Amino acid sequence: MTVDTDIMISKNDLGKKLYRKKTYYNLVIEQECLADSLAEAGEKLSDCGIDHSQINHEITETKNGVETYMVDANYNDNGPTKVLGEVVYTDDEFAEDEGIVEIGESLELLREDESPMKENVL
Repeated sequence: MTVDTDIMISKNDLGKKLYRKKTYYNLVIEQECLADSLAEAGEKLSDCGIDHSQINHEITETKNGVETYMVDANYNDNGPTKVLGEVVYTDDEFAEDEGIVEIGESLELLREDESPMKENVL
């Protein structure tokens, strides 16, 4: 029986043993989106996760006789969707005429962020 590996071997390696170790990393992705509601934000954010085609051997180092056998990413957990602010005109007197906007905070938005619905959005 032969072991499946990408390690290159030759007769100079006779007597060496092949070792494999699985290491788990926590990958955190924090995304933002503009939406009209918490529900819409939840839907948009759910549609934009990891591009699994980018999770491959290129994220690891290959050196000193070490080859990567497998790379994978799995969903584990998520935090609540929080509102950070709202697009509003700046305080500039010409802001509305010139379309100058910023992301502003408000107490109303912070209260919306505390709504019980937030845990069920994603």
